[in-house]
Amino acid sequence: MELWFTEKQTPTFGITAKIRETFVHEKTEFQQLDMIDTEEFGRMLVLDGMVMTTIKDEFVYHEMVAHPALNTHPSPKKVLVVGGGDGGVIREVIKHPGVEKAVLVEIDGKVIEYSKQYLPEIAGKLDDPKVEVLVNDGYMHILEHKNEYDVIMVDSTEPVGPAAPLFERGFYQGIYEALKEDGIFVAQTDNPWFKADLIQKVSKDVKEIFPIVRVYGANIPTYPSGLWTFTMGSKTYDPLEVDESSIPEMDTKYYSPRLHKAAFVLPKFVEDLVK
Repeated sequence: MELWFTEKQTPTFGITAKIRETFVHEKTEFQQLDMIDTEEFGRMLVLDGMVMTTIKDEFVYHEMVAHPALNTHPSPKKVLVVGGGDGGVIREVIKHPGVEKAVLVEIDGKVIEYSKQYLPEIAGKLDDPKVEVLVNDGYMHILEHKNEYDVIMVDSTEPVGPAAPLFERGFYQGIYEALKEDGIFVAQTDNPWFKADLIQKVSKDVKEIFPIVRVYGANIPTYPSGLWTFTMGSKTYDPLEVDESSIPEMDTKYYSPRLHKAAFVLPKFVEDLVK
């Protein structure tokens, strides 16, 4: 007998993967959590039926959340990651030697626990001395820490369940206030094929708060449609003005100095969404 997992990305479309083994099937305090091993993408974290990360393609998402912002800010010392309990963004953040402290705030401690157990390649830096891990509400953490962070990264699920407040205008205003006077924030903002309205809304909300707003993209095969967007809001620094030659070569598989500006070149239909 063959077992397959299907993520219904819309009511009429989904992706499916053959399962080798199921490690965890648990209803946590916040969501349904599954940790499975697939034939095509290896070990996979699934929350509420949605693929969060896989061993095969995780590097794309985690690198593209972390490095564009960190290479735009000239001196990021204190960084906050909201969500991202799998630890992948944290792993990328501490590749930057200038970062003195990286704080992870994840609302569901079970995501951290099982990621450490089943995704050590991704979660392996959560115990680094530079890293502080808090099992807490990221929305409240933002509101309680004013003028504290150089860079804030929002590594959320799609805007359902516990992540829904992380797509509200009030949250972006809170982020603005939690950043220092030259701070930068970045958030994953879903895909333009199925969530065009969401991208438009986020872009509009962020533009009302931050003077510099840029949207960029990446290809992530296990995410809905494969084409994924990220939105960056900056108080001072423009990622398009970064000197490519000043970006250090790093231990990455997707992001590179040449890709930094290229990622901000959007397909015309996505460009039109965020005008």
